[in-house]
Amino acid sequence: MTEITGLLDRLLELSMPHLVAVPILVPMLTAALMLLMGEQRRRTKAALSVVSGLIGLMAALALLRWVNATDTGSGPGSIGVYLPGNWRAPFGIVLVADRLSTLMVALTAVVAFAASIYSTSRWDRAGVHFHPLLQLQLMGLNGAFLTGDLFNLFVFFEVMLAASYGLLLHGSGRLRVQAGLHYIAINLAASSLFLIGAALLYGVTGTLNMADLSVRIAQLNDGDRGLVHAAAAILATAFFAKAGAWPLNFWLVPAYSAAVSPVSAVFALLTKLGVYTVLRLWSLLFAPDAGASVQFGQEVLIAAGLATLFVGALGIVGTQRLSNLAGYSVLISAGTLLTAVGLGQPAVWAGALYYLLSSTLAVSAFFLLIDMIERWRNAGASIAAHESAGNAPFLSEDLRPFDDVNLDDEQQALYGRAIPAGVAFLGLSFIACTLLLAGLPPLSGFVGKFVMLSGLFEAPQVAAASWTFLALLLASGFLTLIALSRTGIRHFWTQPLTSMPALRALEVLPVAALLAACVALTIEAEPVMQHASDTAVGLHTPTAYRDAVMGAQQIANPVRPEAKP
Repeated sequence: MTEITGLLDRLLELSMPHLVAVPILVPMLTAALMLLMGEQRRRTKAALSVVSGLIGLMAALALLRWVNATDTGSGPGSIGVYLPGNWRAPFGIVLVADRLSTLMVALTAVVAFAASIYSTSRWDRAGVHFHPLLQLQLMGLNGAFLTGDLFNLFVFFEVMLAASYGLLLHGSGRLRVQAGLHYIAINLAASSLFLIGAALLYGVTGTLNMADLSVRIAQLNDGDRGLVHAAAAILATAFFAKAGAWPLNFWLVPAYSAAVSPVSAVFALLTKLGVYTVLRLWSLLFAPDAGASVQFGQEVLIAAGLATLFVGALGIVGTQRLSNLAGYSVLISAGTLLTAVGLGQPAVWAGALYYLLSSTLAVSAFFLLIDMIERWRNAGASIAAHESAGNAPFLSEDLRPFDDVNLDDEQQALYGRAIPAGVAFLGLSFIACTLLLAGLPPLSGFVGKFVMLSGLFEAPQVAAASWTFLALLLASGFLTLIALSRTGIRHFWTQPLTSMPALRALEVLPVAALLAACVALTIEAEPVMQHASDTAVGLHTPTAYRDAVMGAQQIANPVRPEAKP
């Protein structure tokens, strides 16, 4: 076993840094192959999508293992930098795999793999080109996480958004079209602001490479610093819209509620991309060594996060629709993360990164679970309407009254009836999602919130914003618990079981896998938190990131041997 592990590590070392490009190339090539097939080979496309997701997951886990190895320098443990055009930074395109980007790529791979499996049960047949669009969405997400310059960040953003427009409208319907128009409008406006901010930043600094920007901002003269701050504010507005920050989040809940369930599960990653971009650029451009620009915009970032958290908490307690509950859970998560980023403390960042993993997995599982619950309850409502019309009762065998047992007024058994497996799975999964989203022990949602709150009190002096964040974080968890418990009682307790849920293995396994991943986060909290802590420290002092990107060497061209006389 030791020899095999050593061989795998050696192969991994030799394949780096080329492995950095795999999460982008695999979905891109898969989407191209699917488009060549046409719409007749849907089963083949579904199989390709699952295989592509598995390859992407293996590559993401390999990258994650590589950046977490103990060695440093040119071997495992260093930051992987890939030069696609073989031009040195800042003149050429760079892809960077550090602890933060590989963490996000791994999270994307897990959620996308689960959603692609779930979609093969029926949703991929509700419209055309579902799997190619999903692959292009993954290409855009992974590219945005791995890119090292603003121009390509914009390119990958647009690839992701173009695919998301089609995915949101998948299945058609008036609500999807209406939500899609709002979604497209706000994202087109955000993309325009992105271009304006990037152009202004390039005009002042002469570069769009993130590491080079980090160096040049510290060297700016006072006359140019105001323009850089204005460019950063414009960029922040674009990223806030994509992260779902208040007041630019009016589109999020309707759009996420209207999309089909596997699409909504993947959309849970889109707001995290906005948060990731804010964290990446803010920690690089306004690092502690950025001179007069240190932590520029911190007050605005904290205020936007707190406002988003407050609006999300009010929204979740004010709705009873399951899909809206999931949408407001996304807002609560986004507000929590933006506030944690704005506080600027590595200990809080570590807890926020752990919370990001837990909340994204839980919300994605919740979106998939909602689809099964609503289909079950709709089937029960149809049966109830059938019987209320004077037709004969329509009961499955396991719902018929038992013989020789105590019966209630409706001739139903008072005891001795086992809970059907489908109902038990839905109920237990709903309870698990409630605990995770509310941040209650013993699952990973509680661990992430506890570490964030603990980090608040590591500062020499606790600011008023920290106390406000503490109060809102606890209040949002309490309101989430009330909202989900109320809805759970309405769906699982108070209504009679007129039908049994018809669940397929392709639906049950993805939800179970996402919830099992949350359980694994809880059990393996120590190594995951160590990774999050190392990531937070690296973000707070980005010297290693700059050195790795700016020091990446070109591959020498092969020398043609001289011809023999």
